[in-house]
Amino acid sequence: MPSKQKIVVIGGVACGPKAASRIKRLNPDAEVTIIEKGELLSYAGCGLPFYISGEVESHNELMATPTGVVRDTFFFHKVKGIEIKNHTLVKRVDRKNKCIDAISILSGANVEIPYDKLILAVGSKTQVPPIEGTDLNGVNFLQTVEDARKIRNESGALKGKKAVIIGGGLIGIEVTEAFKKQGMEITVIEMLDKVMGQLLDPEIAYHVHKEFAANGIPLKLSERVLKINGDDRGNVKSVTTDKGEYPADMVLISVGVRPNIQLAQNMELEIGETGAIKVDANLRTSDPDIYAGGDCAENINRITGKPMYAPMGSTANKHGRIIADNICGIDSRSKGVCGTAICKLFNVNVARTGLTEKMAADLGYDTITVLNPSPDRAHFLKEAKLIIIKLVVDRNTKKLLGAQIVGPGDVAKRMEVAVSNIASGGTVIDIAQYDLAYAPPFSPAMDNIITAANIAENKLNGFGKSYTPMEVKAKIDNNEDFIFLDVRSPQEFEEMRIEDPRVKLIPLGKLRESLDQLPKEKEIVAFCKISLRGYEAERLLTGTGYPNVSYMDGGVVCWPFEKFVAG
Repeated sequence: MPSKQKIVVIGGVACGPKAASRIKRLNPDAEVTIIEKGELLSYAGCGLPFYISGEVESHNELMATPTGVVRDTFFFHKVKGIEIKNHTLVKRVDRKNKCIDAISILSGANVEIPYDKLILAVGSKTQVPPIEGTDLNGVNFLQTVEDARKIRNESGALKGKKAVIIGGGLIGIEVTEAFKKQGMEITVIEMLDKVMGQLLDPEIAYHVHKEFAANGIPLKLSERVLKINGDDRGNVKSVTTDKGEYPADMVLISVGVRPNIQLAQNMELEIGETGAIKVDANLRTSDPDIYAGGDCAENINRITGKPMYAPMGSTANKHGRIIADNICGIDSRSKGVCGTAICKLFNVNVARTGLTEKMAADLGYDTITVLNPSPDRAHFLKEAKLIIIKLVVDRNTKKLLGAQIVGPGDVAKRMEVAVSNIASGGTVIDIAQYDLAYAPPFSPAMDNIITAANIAENKLNGFGKSYTPMEVKAKIDNNEDFIFLDVRSPQEFEEMRIEDPRVKLIPLGKLRESLDQLPKEKEIVAFCKISLRGYEAERLLTGTGYPNVSYMDGGVVCWPFEKFVAG
């Protein structure tokens, strides 16, 4: 490999600086240049909501190393030996002669930069909905540090202002909490019937919806924005939807991003079926001397093997390392992603990976699902907090297709186990034998994810017939005749219950002596708080000769519909 190899990176936020820095570590003699149209480099874009909230005091903290050194142009030049051309816009790439034509945004001077290898790390661009008023003063997007600084520092005092957030995805959820911490009055509008788009199934999204309500934040679901209204000075004043009008001093549009592919299209590089730049496992584009990574590039779904678009800062950094390795002669390959994501809203954490139940059904998988609500550590500790795990499993291969976890407890460590299992290519049953770290302050003796795997194994082996809460609700809505058997205690029943004429209360401890109250010719669906007792009731009744018994997965805790709560 030539010692003075010229490597140019277009894009200076995540993937680009990561690739450039590793190239200089692997090949110190390489001439590496980063071209960035903005001013700032290598910042933590996922930290922007925490800057808006005030938890991060200075935007420089988002650009700093763990030791507090700001990664600016001086840092990259002096510490890394990387030449930085920020405030520079690429006009054209001549692939035949391997030369980049660029222009300085500040001076207007034209610059020609030759390359041997080129890295496209140009990221994504925010989607702008096709509605009137997106250009009004006070209408904001959130993708860059400059966007965050505009919201926090250029909008005046935020306390008491009315904010409308359009879009209930990851950014919309995180900014909701940030705005609340700044004392704003917030309304969130989402055109789908649940938050986080297609990333969650309804019974998991339900608990996020409850957290909006618990914090007094109106969440307008299944509502489409028609127009953003302004006053005679061009300032935003309200948002009109198909169901109402909401006053607003500020609007944040957060309806997703799309890959930034204009330059790649101008270069006549191949674009993938997702609309992002098509790359191979080494992250090479259709031009073998040009690589692409981060939000502008396509990924492979580790479960389906199909292309997917999954923009994420963590993935961008991994891409940067893989690209650098390949440029420096190390065969490094991207094995794809699962679409893993995590966020928090006030006191509730939510994480997901892989396929939802609906996604799996749409793709033709024959699945079983698991709902396991339980404390995230030993139940006898006052610090224990609830988490609900949902697993989606392929009935034929017994492989985990996806997981969703929600609750005030620790969802991250269980999600990491799920992701590791999917990545290993093993089965969900393997999780039950994982030697996870155990002590009461960290988990129950049988960790939540292990218990969920055991439930999946029972179902796969035919031990226990179950319905999801959604399926039970469908049976109720269809006026089916069955006994909805609540096996909790009378006290639990008085505190919280599902109100339906089919519900019959027989505590588990009295079930054996109460069989005369349960006709064998009727279908019975048993449940309890979390359905451990419901499962035991199903086993008892089935073993006693009842021919049509099942239990409801997740119990009352996972019932995502109206229920009576005392007080």
